[in-house]
Amino acid sequence: MFCKNCFAPNLIKCGFEKGRQRYECNVCGHKSVYVIENLELIQENVRLAKQKQSAQDRNRIQNKSFREYARVENAVSEYTKQLTRLFDKYKLSTYTQKHSEETSCVGVIQFSDVHFNELVDLPHNKYDFTVASKRCKHFVNQATKYFKAFGVTNVLMVQSGDLLNSDRRLDELLNMATNRAKATFLAVDILQQVIMDLNSNFNVSVAMVTGNESRVKKDWGWSGNIASDNYDYTIFQTLRYIFRDTDIAFVDGDPTEVVVEVAGQNLLVLHGNGSIKKGIDTSITQIMGRYRARGIDINYVIFGHIHSARVGDNFSRSSSMVGANDYSEKALNLSGRASQNCYIFYENGNRDGIKVDLQNYTDDMYDIEKSLESYNAKSHDKLNVGKTIFKVVVWR
Repeated sequence: MFCKNCFAPNLIKCGFEKGRQRYECNVCGHKSVYVIENLELIQENVRLAKQKQSAQDRNRIQNKSFREYARVENAVSEYTKQLTRLFDKYKLSTYTQKHSEETSCVGVIQFSDVHFNELVDLPHNKYDFTVASKRCKHFVNQATKYFKAFGVTNVLMVQSGDLLNSDRRLDELLNMATNRAKATFLAVDILQQVIMDLNSNFNVSVAMVTGNESRVKKDWGWSGNIASDNYDYTIFQTLRYIFRDTDIAFVDGDPTEVVVEVAGQNLLVLHGNGSIKKGIDTSITQIMGRYRARGIDINYVIFGHIHSARVGDNFSRSSSMVGANDYSEKALNLSGRASQNCYIFYENGNRDGIKVDLQNYTDDMYDIEKSLESYNAKSHDKLNVGKTIFKVVVWR
């Protein structure tokens, strides 16, 4: 094929024009067009190429999802094996008792955003399993004084999510006290002692919702099957099994939100992610309206998630057991104190709520197997094992 102007053979393709191929001469720049006999064939090849690429893209996405799912399933399988071995090795015992139920009020103690397994080492805040155990014990001691002062005999223990810390961000992964299986066992061990401690003075029931940080898979889901794929749910069901032959009652419900009747009032428990927006009062009104449309009047809502305490007329938000960490201060500009909430509900429709400050605590704590908290270098001192970091030898 030659240039029609200078007859040079150096032609360059430069697009199409009405079904014809356009060429430009590389010598004189003259543009020419030539009819393409097999244009339909070319168009069909393009269509097939697009179809092939689309199929390859879908397969690549599916294969990636299958690989991620397989990794999670393998990790969960290994987690289950390790957790089973831990419960076989360290036997957890239970002792419970029944108390009189003659009372016109019920106590509620809320454990929210405990974040077991997180390590914090700030000048003004420390956190690990030992600190968590001490703060849990201090919380129960303070709540017990509060409940006894008002004649409470029945207590609802609410676990409102994020019992275990997330390990999805790199800074979270590097600040884990131990692996997931050991962390779950230690969390169950501490909370089992919390239940027995409460039960030494009160009849105890336990309710739970899952948090977003304790989810097993990458994505959060709202359906029951997906939301229960969560370490919070595992901890709750493990506690239920441990106390299966006792008078401790465990409340069944949706793993994302559960309604519990407390002293004749409907208490709605949430974690706080998703349904609670920036306009909290509006969100609470919408949630109550959603339940009212189903014939259920919600009297009060409690949740957590934000790590900032607030006690209100229609709802309360609990802070975290952790307090301040690098992420909350540097990324969110929040400087919180460790605290949790507890409440008293009365049959006449009244309710009280207080924030229990846990930033400072006593040495009184629940027993934990400290050897299990040795996964991270920051927890190495828990084993009381000497370690040489750097040695300099000088020869003379």
